[in-house]
Amino acid sequence: MTWSATERYALEPAPGGLAFVQDLLNTSPAGRPRHADWLDDPTTAQTWLNEALARWSAASGRPAPAVDLTDRDREALRNLRWALRRLLSDGSDGAEAMSAQVLAAFPALSVSMQVDERGTVVAEPSGTGWRRVASLALIECLQAQQTDQRRRLKICRNERCPCAFYDRSRNNSGVWHDVRFCGNAANLRAYRARKREQAASGN
Repeated sequence: MTWSATERYALEPAPGGLAFVQDLLNTSPAGRPRHADWLDDPTTAQTWLNEALARWSAASGRPAPAVDLTDRDREALRNLRWALRRLLSDGSDGAEAMSAQVLAAFPALSVSMQVDERGTVVAEPSGTGWRRVASLALIECLQAQQTDQRRRLKICRNERCPCAFYDRSRNNSGVWHDVRFCGNAANLRAYRARKREQAASGN
């Protein structure tokens, strides 16, 4: 079993349960040719979620919640995906204040605090439908934040590429999901833009 949304872009998954958040982000359309948005189609969305929850269960050692998506759930998950993308793009290191628009996209969610068989206090997702998925995703973000891993989950800086990747560079300096493709493409666009500005100014 794999993190199918992430692997379709030939990316390595983030460690542990944070890979669930990355996989949710990578249900977005990207690549050449353009891959489909897996949250658009009811069957595709449900298949992805079932597989992702099973993979999360295997990674976390906790039982996978059962979630049946309605059309309204899929729309809410698309909004959550957008908000998570803005969170990682604009405030992944906590240095920048989040906009009110982004903060408003995150609903108040409930979690269940339990003690497992090892005596460890764990947060379990709560709610139904998309709220349960959102609860799980934010729990994983919180846990990754506590271990300083969340800031390594990033959105490719290429504006035409929304891929979510886990930066494994030593100094956490990666900005492209693929340096050869997205990095070169962005640098080429910047070069052409500079040349147009020079031509327009007569320099």
